[in-house]
Amino acid sequence: MKLLCISNGHGEDRIAVRILKALQAAPGAPDIAALPIVGTGAAFQRAGIDTVGPAQVMPSGGFIYMDGRQLAKDVQSGLVQLTLAQIRTAKAWARQGGAIFAVGDVVPLALAYLSGAPYAFLGTAKSEYWLRDEAGPLPDRPWFEGWAGSVYLPWERWLMSRRRCRAVFVRDGLTADWLQRFGIPAHSAGNPMMDNLQPAAAKRTQLTAGLPEAALTLVLLPGSRSPEAERNWQQILQAVDSVAAAYAEKPVAFLGAIAPSLDLAPYSQALLSAGWQSQASHYPTYQKANATLRITQDDFAECLDLAEGAIATAGTATEQLVGLGKPAFTFPGEGPQFTRIFAEVQARLLGESIQLLPTPEATGEAAKALFPNVQQLERIRYNGQHRMGPAGGGDAIAAWLQQTRWAE
Repeated sequence: MKLLCISNGHGEDRIAVRILKALQAAPGAPDIAALPIVGTGAAFQRAGIDTVGPAQVMPSGGFIYMDGRQLAKDVQSGLVQLTLAQIRTAKAWARQGGAIFAVGDVVPLALAYLSGAPYAFLGTAKSEYWLRDEAGPLPDRPWFEGWAGSVYLPWERWLMSRRRCRAVFVRDGLTADWLQRFGIPAHSAGNPMMDNLQPAAAKRTQLTAGLPEAALTLVLLPGSRSPEAERNWQQILQAVDSVAAAYAEKPVAFLGAIAPSLDLAPYSQALLSAGWQSQASHYPTYQKANATLRITQDDFAECLDLAEGAIATAGTATEQLVGLGKPAFTFPGEGPQFTRIFAEVQARLLGESIQLLPTPEATGEAAKALFPNVQQLERIRYNGQHRMGPAGGGDAIAAWLQQTRWAE
């Protein structure tokens, strides 16, 4: 059997890789390739998964739905021609008898349908928590956000209900239950986002060496796309200053979890320009008054484990932190990803686990109000674990893909 994974985003690529690696490790694994339709598929390449078809980095980074101007820039850069070529690649795969696994949103789902091949879909982009929770519809939502009866629109549900669509996987039980009301066999099989987040004891010890016995430790998550992440970092440093000022009588520690693909130089320079002093350490470490800030590009799981919460302007990384039962403080950035719209949608998705603040400078007082509140922290712990779901989704979805009778 031949399986083509169509994925449309850097975070979606990483989720797909977890599933495909589990699938490759199973006996009788299919021949696997990937068609990344946003970016060049670096996550697949690092994992040793072959990519097929054309690939190109677009100005929007895949976030054209956040801003119509980004769509115009992408069209000018050849988006239409690229999409047509990717459709031809998917159809060629189908003619060879292959199946398709679409990961992301309606775009890879539509490509899977247009290919003519049997397909499965993992919806990473939407959740019914945008519109409702277990108690019912969220208050004060505009009528047009719920007009379709589900966060998934009628044409998306149509694509998921075709006979060639062998299965639909969604990110939480509430979304699965809601889609089943429309006759779609949706499953919530665990969340692949939460896989592989177990900290390594040796790395954890090394990361904390020399840090103060801090009253508060926060992880800093600026995102993974340059130059947006560098702009976000400037705002995060304003939030860090506000937290240090709010806890002026105690030491505080910050762990900057910077994506491996990013150049550290702008982050270090921003710290020096903001008055931080470099310290001798195995990791880039900086001191300013009562605050210590350490940067790492290789200890993401350890940073999430050590932190009591996050200052975050990221997508997937923020959701993973919340899924571990921890709170995040966030504020809108300039985009193209982390705009006010994105931040508001993320806050609805993650509920009480996210505090969406008007400015970075509000972070200190928000943190000082939250962390002594044991009851609220316990609600946040339950809420995050419930909304994001358990680990193990990668293995569960891989097992289903392996057992599917695609030729029916």
